Amino acid sequence: METCSVSTGRREEMIDVTERLREVVRRKGWRRGALAVFCPHTTCGLTINEGADPDVRRDMTAFLTELVPLGRAWRHAEGNSDAHVKASLMGPSLLLIVEEGDIRLGTWQSVYLCEGDGPRTRSLWLQWLPGEEGAR
Repeated sequence: METCSVSTGRREEMIDVTERLREVVRRKGWRRGALAVFCPHTTCGLTINEGADPDVRRDMTAFLTELVPLGRAWRHAEGNSDAHVKASLMGPSLLLIVEEGDIRLGTWQSVYLCEGDGPRTRSLWLQWLPGEEGAR
């Protein structure tokens, strides 16, 4: 298992981690299989979405804030219930296909860590799942 550290700068943000993940795949020499990415935190999650236009990240963050507001009458004493809900909506993990030594994503896709209670230093746990050499 590999660990990737990500520092967040705001309470809520989407950080593109695609190149960090690609670098791990290249450095480890992984050619064909799948990369499992897990976020071991309860107030941030992972998603794949458009990476070309930064307005998509801003729109998604704004929508989640509107959908799950910080100021609601939450019962959780730490004051970050909204971040817990947002993390559950995003999910804690992704499975990424690796082919020819690179993560396979659509033309406009990027992988994001979705921070809900920053700024913090977050970890991503990466597990390599090798493919069958003879599989078609």
